Amino acid sequence: MTHRAALPELPCACASLRRAARAVTQAYDEAMRDSGLRTTQFTLLYVLDDQGEMIQAELGKLLAIDPTTLTRTLAPLAKHGLLRSRPGKDRRERIWLITPAGKRRLTSLMDTWNSAQSKLRDQLGDSRWTRMLSDLALVAGSAANNSAASG
Repeated sequence: MTHRAALPELPCACASLRRAARAVTQAYDEAMRDSGLRTTQFTLLYVLDDQGEMIQAELGKLLAIDPTTLTRTLAPLAKHGLLRSRPGKDRRERIWLITPAGKRRLTSLMDTWNSAQSKLRDQLGDSRWTRMLSDLALVAGSAANNSAASG
């Protein structure tokens, strides 16, 4: 396990999480560079493969992505035949699912993705990695609950 020097702590949870998210995204995007997909697109393929079809609003809530950004991220995946949508119960609702081509693309990229995951996990160590994932799920849930309570 290799520990790199930590950056200075920031006094704000939002700034700290955004900085960490940008740094991790940049590392994964670099690993995925030759694939033609960004990490955000890969994540959508992965989640829809894992969860099955989902209503767009549920997908956005699960990933904490605003509707406009989610629509912009889904569009190229649909254009390339990796995802497909169909109408939901009313005309405003879209249900998304991964296509067979999307599953093949996802499978072809798993080694690259796993390599990026392994590099970060090795740098953090197994216990810190596991704790980080658990803590981040708790932070995201807490922030979503606070947002819903104030809205």
